[in-house]
Amino acid sequence: MLHDQTFLRTPGPTPIPQRVTHAMNQPMIGHRSKSFAQLFKDTSTRLKPIFGTDQPVYVLTSSGTGALETAVDNVTSKGDKVIVVVAGAFGDRFASICEKHELSTVRLDVPWGESVNQDLLTATLREHQDATAVLVTYNETSTGVLQPIDEIAELVQTHTNALTVVDGVSCIGGVPAYMDRWDIDILVTGSQKAMMLPAGLAFVGVSKRAWERIQANGSSSFYFDLQQYDKQYENGMTPYTPAVSLIQGLQEVCAMLEEETLPEVYKRHEVMKNMTRAGIRALGLPLLTSDEDASPTVTSVKGAEDLDVDAFRNHVRDRFGLSLAGGQKQLKGQIFRIGHMGYCSPVDIITTLSMIEMGLVECGINIELGAGVKAAQEVLINDVPSTSK
Repeated sequence: MLHDQTFLRTPGPTPIPQRVTHAMNQPMIGHRSKSFAQLFKDTSTRLKPIFGTDQPVYVLTSSGTGALETAVDNVTSKGDKVIVVVAGAFGDRFASICEKHELSTVRLDVPWGESVNQDLLTATLREHQDATAVLVTYNETSTGVLQPIDEIAELVQTHTNALTVVDGVSCIGGVPAYMDRWDIDILVTGSQKAMMLPAGLAFVGVSKRAWERIQANGSSSFYFDLQQYDKQYENGMTPYTPAVSLIQGLQEVCAMLEEETLPEVYKRHEVMKNMTRAGIRALGLPLLTSDEDASPTVTSVKGAEDLDVDAFRNHVRDRFGLSLAGGQKQLKGQIFRIGHMGYCSPVDIITTLSMIEMGLVECGINIELGAGVKAAQEVLINDVPSTSK
C-alpha cells in the first residue's frame, strides 16, 4: 500500500473534493469586505433549495452540535416542556442539551436500529400537548436509521402546537429535505458530512412560525443568538468572525450539487445504500437496520459471530488505509459503520467492499472473496444514476 493513501469511509468527516480544496485555498478576504458580502449572499441563497425552504438559512462557525444548541436555546425557555425522540447516540445528545438548558425533557426512547413507532409517538404527543417543541434526529448516525421526518412533522402538527426541530447533520445534502412543505420549524446540519467540507460550519433553517417564538423568547446565549445572525443576514455578514475559507469552499459545494442536480444527488446516495447493503448481505454479515429504515448515508453492520469488530477496523485501517467507524455507547464493540455520503461514488463502494472482504479473510472469517463486490456490482448495473453514464 502507498504510505499516504487513505480511504475515508466514516460517516463524518468525509472526503473533500479537490475543487473544494482549491476554492478554500483562495487568498483570504476580509469578513467585513464587499467581496465577502457577495460571497455570503451567494452561498446563503444557494443553500435554500438544499433545505427546501424560501426562508433564510443562517451560517454559524461551529460544529453541528453548536447548531443543535442554537436551536434549543432560541426556541425554548427554562422550564419549557419538550419531547425528544431518542433513537441513538445523537438523539441522546439532543436530549442532553435540553436537560442542560433546564427544560422539562420527555425522552421518547426508541430501540436503537429502528425508526420511531408512530402509534407510540402519537400517544406521547397526546399525553404532552403542552410541549413547546418536538426534537428529532432525521438521520441517526450511530445506527444508520433514517426517520420518516415528513410523517413525524405531520403528527406533531396534528396533535400539538409544538415546533418541530430537526437534526439533519448527517444527511442534509444527501437526502431530500423539504422544510417548508413538511412544516419543519428548525432544520440544522453541519459541514463535514454530506456537504463535503471540513468540520467548522453549521447551517440553521428557521420557519416564520419559529421566528415568532424566537422573538418572544429571546436567547440566553451571546454567540448563538439567532436574532443577531438575522440582523446581519441582509448585509451579507455574520455577527462574529466566520470561517471565511470554509464559506469559499461552500460556494464550490453548492456549484457541484447544482451541476449534478439534487434529484441525482439523492439517487446516487440511494444507489450507494443499496450497493452497500447488498454487498454486506452477500458476505453473510447481519445489518443493524431494516431496509425500510436504512439510511442512504451510513450503513451499520453487526459483524460475524467470531469477529472482533474493533480489531477488524484497526486491521483494515493499518493494512489498507480504510477508515470505518465503530459503534457508540451501547453499540460500542458490536458494530462497524460504513459512511457513503457526500463526495462518494458507487465505484468507491465497490473498492470499500473489496477491502472489507480481504480484511475479513485476514481476520479469520470464512467468506467467499468477491461475493460482496459482485452483489454490489449487480445493483449498480441494474440501477445506474444518470450522472455515472
